[in-house]
Amino acid sequence: MGFRKTKKQIPAKTPEQLDAMQAAGEIVGRALQAVKKAAAPGVTTLELDQVAEDVIRSAGAVPTFKGYGGFPGSICSSVNEMIVHGIPSEDVVLAEGDLVSIDCGATYQGWVGDSAWTFGIGEISDEHDKLNRATEWVLMEGLKAMVPGNRLTDVSWALEQATEKAEAKFGVDLWIVDGYGGHGIGHTMHEDPYLANEGRPGKGPIIQEGSVLAIEPMLALGTADSIVLEDEWSVVTEDGSYASHWEHTVAATKGGPRILTPRY
Repeated sequence: MGFRKTKKQIPAKTPEQLDAMQAAGEIVGRALQAVKKAAAPGVTTLELDQVAEDVIRSAGAVPTFKGYGGFPGSICSSVNEMIVHGIPSEDVVLAEGDLVSIDCGATYQGWVGDSAWTFGIGEISDEHDKLNRATEWVLMEGLKAMVPGNRLTDVSWALEQATEKAEAKFGVDLWIVDGYGGHGIGHTMHEDPYLANEGRPGKGPIIQEGSVLAIEPMLALGTADSIVLEDEWSVVTEDGSYASHWEHTVAATKGGPRILTPRY
């Protein structure tokens, strides 16, 4: 029995449920667009948090992050060497050349959308631009493995392979942040299974038609190692090198991967 290959599957949503999840995801997409438009030198991350919350609540949704595990913000705002889970603050003032990751979630009619992207403030260095474009590319390449019949770690493998290819494609050294990754998602933000951003293929539960995962590569310029700060949320690179984080909520369908968090 112990040697039998697992038949476990990632739970599937119906087409109607996927549409409902996309309705939540589109609200997240609009919030991210609004935050990026508002972001400029002199603006605080707390101000960006209010922009996102206003968009989410005006759509009749609730900010999923706010109060989640005690988190105080509607977004995670992570600047430069901060990888994820940055707490919005009036003390964090954006400056020219910053690289800003915004992670956002919205709950709408009982379903959650979760998405993140990273962008520069004004002109950013060539190296940071390469890092950021590479991370976006890794997400879009990796999510191609989100198809019925694949297994969970086929997505992990696709992300890892894409990261290796991105180093040559964009001319930059990349490190996959250790210990962080994607996750199942549905009525709540974090559901099983955990999705590593690297790993051998062919393992874990089977992806069904209608299975949904939040896929989110996190890449850094100098190290795979990270530190959690004293606020017990903010995660920074151990060496202070910049990081980028991109995420979409993605469903496996007959027609291929379906992004449920589009940014129109």
